Amino acid sequence: QVQLVESGGGLVQAGGSLRLSCAASGNIFVINNMGWYRQAPGKQRELVAAITSGGSTNYADSVKGRFTISRDNAKNTNLLQMSSLKPEDTAVYYCHADLVVTTPVRKLEVWGQGTLVTVSS
Repeated sequence: QVQLVESGGGLVQAGGSLRLSCAASGNIFVINNMGWYRQAPGKQRELVAAITSGGSTNYADSVKGRFTISRDNAKNTNLLQMSSLKPEDTAVYYCHADLVVTTPVRKLEVWGQGTLVTVSS
């Protein structure tokens, strides 16, 4: 029904930049919150950044000032611009969305398949 497709992961040197994108498709009525989580080996999944439909943002303390999340409500997409990357940012990054679908109308929580970001020192 609904899927999130991520792109933009890869290998980058410390201090470099990457941009992750996420596109939602399916029988979507509205997307309330979109965001990115990450999970490093041996660690729990954690929130990186989130954005509401009105544009309010929330960031993990560890990425404030380095990462910027944005979204295009008309296209059901969001971008995570990551700068000044550090080796500790290495993780699988997952797009997440809280949305409402049609036929039948109901709330859903959807995850992308994940994209690997590797930051070398």
